[in-house]
Amino acid sequence: MTSPVSLSPAQAAARLTEFTVIDVRAPGEYASGHVPGALNIPLDRLSEAVPALKSVSARGALLVVCASGVRSTRACDILAAADIDAATLTGGTSAWEGEGRGLDRPAGARATWPLERQVRLATGSLMVAGLLAGIRYPAARWLSAGVASGLVFSAVTNTCGMAVVLSRLPCNRAPRSAANLDATLDALQG
Repeated sequence: MTSPVSLSPAQAAARLTEFTVIDVRAPGEYASGHVPGALNIPLDRLSEAVPALKSVSARGALLVVCASGVRSTRACDILAAADIDAATLTGGTSAWEGEGRGLDRPAGARATWPLERQVRLATGSLMVAGLLAGIRYPAARWLSAGVASGLVFSAVTNTCGMAVVLSRLPCNRAPRSAANLDATLDALQG
């Protein structure tokens, strides 16, 4: 499998009207700001959208976006396995906004930390908690060992179980007024 085509924010912006833009972040992240015109299909639900995306890709190019480019690259790999060509935005919405390009933010949307940052906070907190508790209860050090093992597994498999769990927290869900996956799939078919 070849790696997906990566476009810089400038390259993507110059061709934005050519793309159907798919944002694979958690709904709460998407609601806090996304590339103009992007539709939200969370990475953990991408397989449900493959038939619709196959149809859309036959009509035009797909650009997959996330916060940093990691999840969008993974999404492009999943799509490539289903014979769907897609490009990824290098550096994600962070790079897009960092170059002074605006993000669409629905009215009333609350700011949510990017999922990668939430994972770092949870991982670090659990490891410190295990080490501190281990001073009094030595068996508590196993918490830190378990989290460290999870990090190794995450790196080897290029997956993140903690991100999957955190994406289901209420703070990472879109407000009720935001479109859900069914509405997004309907928009893709239209």
